[in-house]
Amino acid sequence: MVSSEEGAPYDPDLKKEDKSFEKPDEPSPGTEELQKKYDDLNDRYLRLAADFENYKKRAARDLDARAGTAVQEFAVELLEVIDNFERAISSDESSAKEGLLQIHKLFRTVLERYGIRPIEAKGKKFNPAEHEAVAVIPSESEEGTIIDELCCGYCMKDKVIRYAKVAVSKGKENE
Repeated sequence: MVSSEEGAPYDPDLKKEDKSFEKPDEPSPGTEELQKKYDDLNDRYLRLAADFENYKKRAARDLDARAGTAVQEFAVELLEVIDNFERAISSDESSAKEGLLQIHKLFRTVLERYGIRPIEAKGKKFNPAEHEAVAVIPSESEEGTIIDELCCGYCMKDKVIRYAKVAVSKGKENE
């Protein structure tokens, strides 16, 4: 047996060209069918990907439009409050307080319509999830009780949008 350059035995039968691994000039019927299925699936995939991109863009536009509409509706209702402020400013001073009370009531109504409500604080137990303690004062009240509200807090639905700034009792001071 004769050796090849690499040291492996030489087999003259392997030298013959094996045409079974070469690509045929004509595709077989099974290959054409597979290529057609591949093209169909690829086309469907590309269309689905394009449809999904269009959906994402449309959803983003719709969300922006809804947010803009909500802000616009809220602003229109606040304009009514501003109109009442202007009327109160131009009126005589005797009816100004009454006008301010009406404006305050109207403003609270507008806020409530949008789910914005004040956080009740005075006389309640301090809760860091709703209150911000800005002072601790000795008093007759039990320790941890809110004795004064310096700035009202607000919730929108169940989320705090502004914490109430409060003074908290540290209990009776020992003398």
